[in-house]
Amino acid sequence: MVRVAIEGLAAIQEGLAELYRDLHQHPELSLQETRSAALLAQALRPMGYEVTEKVGGTGVVGVLSNGEGPTVMLRADFDALPVEEKTGLPYASTVRGIDKDGREVPVMHACGHDMHAACLVGAASLLASARDTWHGTLLIVFQPAEELACGARNMVEDGLFERFPKPSIVLGQHVAPLPAGFIGYGSGPLMAGSDTVSVTLHGRGGHGSRPEAAVDPVLMAANVVTRLQGIVSREVPPSETAVVTVGRLSAGSKPNIIPDDAELGINIRAKTEHTRKLVMDAVERIVRAESAAGAAVREPDIAWEESAPVLVSDPDATTATLAALTEHFGPERILPMPPVTASEDVGVFGAAIGVPTVFWFWGGIEPDVVFQALAENTIDKLPANHSPHFAPLIEPTLGTGVEALVTAALAWLGS
Repeated sequence: MVRVAIEGLAAIQEGLAELYRDLHQHPELSLQETRSAALLAQALRPMGYEVTEKVGGTGVVGVLSNGEGPTVMLRADFDALPVEEKTGLPYASTVRGIDKDGREVPVMHACGHDMHAACLVGAASLLASARDTWHGTLLIVFQPAEELACGARNMVEDGLFERFPKPSIVLGQHVAPLPAGFIGYGSGPLMAGSDTVSVTLHGRGGHGSRPEAAVDPVLMAANVVTRLQGIVSREVPPSETAVVTVGRLSAGSKPNIIPDDAELGINIRAKTEHTRKLVMDAVERIVRAESAAGAAVREPDIAWEESAPVLVSDPDATTATLAALTEHFGPERILPMPPVTASEDVGVFGAAIGVPTVFWFWGGIEPDVVFQALAENTIDKLPANHSPHFAPLIEPTLGTGVEALVTAALAWLGS
């Protein structure tokens, strides 16, 4: 069935590459993906899908019913990041946008979501053209706002599984700094949970020459940053995994002015609920204690914002899907992977209705480059997701991603 379904890949490959380059050159931030959503909806309609836009904000849903059988959901995200592109590609982004906090920022598809979306368009096309090889219903979901960890939840809350057929399985994939043409997989807890908190420390502004007449929130913030680094090393058991990152620290407007406030953006990653709660509690304790130690004029503001659960690739469903992928690509192109501390909110879909999720990675970097880096122990120096230099090879990355989605879908659709 798979070979028949992918026979038409060569005929649509250049069109998919053009779509990818278009999406890459015109990235849109989370919750602002209107142009991208319109392109994706436009691509689906001629294939025979019943298309609905603006699901959960800017989400796009396509439904293709093909007789009795299971409903299989294929999902791709399509939002971009506030990153300035430095790839030097002829189709590099020069876009600037306004983020959720009202700041002007550069915008780039630095995580590969443009590739995800193009691959899903390709898979939707091939599966629609090969309806005589399967029976059931395809639920094609283009999800916005993955980078804010709210897109999946927004779609569910907007009635995704009440307004459209409820799937028996959720399938998704992510491009990664693996050798192009290869599939990476894991089973069980695959990606860490993620929580983001915004903190504001309140001092009392004054002249830089008279710090004794002010209360310095910058000093408080600096001490918070330093003290947070002790959570993982001194409070999390060595058998557990956690990460605490301060990705944003903002205060003041001039070197000789002590500001009233200092703001921090903090992100944590954890792989169990116990560790997640431990780290969250420790962050709040440290922030409040430093605020008190610095004689803050009032209690700090602590706002927990973005949250994504631990992503679990269902073991039994992963085994079945992996068997199909191995048969299609060959065992030499299938790579086992350890759990990673990056996060994804795709697991929200399956958890909302109690069905399994299967998720895998696929490579986007020239294989010889990856293997040489492995041999030289320099793999960490390769551009990875969220890097301003990250841009997967168009081929064989695009073709591999399309084939993987088609293969996985056919493993679950009725024959």
